[in-house]
Amino acid sequence: MFRRRRRDEASAAEVPAATEERTDERSPEAAAGPAGEGAGRGSGPWDEGDDYPERDRVDLGGLRVPIGEGHEVQVNMAEDQVVGVTVIQDQTALQVQAFAAPKRSGIWDEVRRELSEELRSAGAAFEEVEGPFGREVVARVPVDAGEGQVAEQPVRFIGVDGPRWFLRGAISGQGAASPEAAEGVEDVFRDVVVVRGDTPMPPKELIELRLPPDARKAMEQAQAAAEQEQAKFEDLNPFERGPEITEIR
Repeated sequence: MFRRRRRDEASAAEVPAATEERTDERSPEAAAGPAGEGAGRGSGPWDEGDDYPERDRVDLGGLRVPIGEGHEVQVNMAEDQVVGVTVIQDQTALQVQAFAAPKRSGIWDEVRRELSEELRSAGAAFEEVEGPFGREVVARVPVDAGEGQVAEQPVRFIGVDGPRWFLRGAISGQGAASPEAAEGVEDVFRDVVVVRGDTPMPPKELIELRLPPDARKAMEQAQAAAEQEQAKFEDLNPFERGPEITEIR
């Protein structure tokens, strides 16, 4: 977990912002996106070749995620792989994932249909509405509230098709029910930079993410320390006789 500190806070661990060197030298295939979109679009989310505004961003390889004062950034791991990133602001969370998409068509329409089927199968109430990024899915997802109780959690699923990529966001917490509370994380989503790369990928495959070097080093050190601590307990045999003291009178 990483946090952009407020001015009056001490820093426990910070992720360095991306050092962004950009050019518009892309292949025609990389520059062309759905509906003829490409570099020079007026608003984000951004492609790495776009003329996007400068600001502090966490460099996760396939994503450069903007951070601001009071933001908390968490990477989502599956085993040893980074599969997404969550930005928390106050009582609102935004989870972001990037996927490969075809050269000439977007996949958000198809993803929304699949998402609707999954929500329907889970017994969740949902509807499609028009939002700041176009069509989005607003749902109330059943969650375990403990002691056999089930509660409904509001979630907004947003998506944007870019040049050979698709960016999906899930807003939960206060921002899922209050447009005012969502403004901060919507600005984060709007200013994400997607680094698709030129490697061929099938549609809907996750774009590879990675931890920044400093964060990976810190994680490896923490894992090594935990393994050493665990080894101490494993070496202890409660049934093995320890040193004995013989008293001579």
